[in-house]
Amino acid sequence: MSTHKMSTSRTHDQAVIDMLRADPEFINDYLAAALDEADLPGGQAALLSALRHVAEAQGMASVAQRAGIPRESLYRALSSKGNPTIKTLLAVINGAGLHLAVTRPDHTAV
Repeated sequence: MSTHKMSTSRTHDQAVIDMLRADPEFINDYLAAALDEADLPGGQAALLSALRHVAEAQGMASVAQRAGIPRESLYRALSSKGNPTIKTLLAVINGAGLHLAVTRPDHTAV
């Protein structure tokens, strides 16, 4: 793989991270969209990627410390092959200063 191709894929990730740093309110919409699509093909990997972008925007070491997990474990859990436990997922969400909420879509009957 050429160096140019590697930097191109990193450029996209870095652009997203930079947007999240510049506008922390964007984090809510960004993660909400990823959660909405988590049950689609590739959606779980995309959700982990979105969480990784948020953690990188806030500083991976800081999020790991607030989550109470080693930084290396955080990287592994949020990797494309990661499969974090619910405990780790909740710790990361809390460590990023976020709150997970569940709502019922307007079109769903009770």
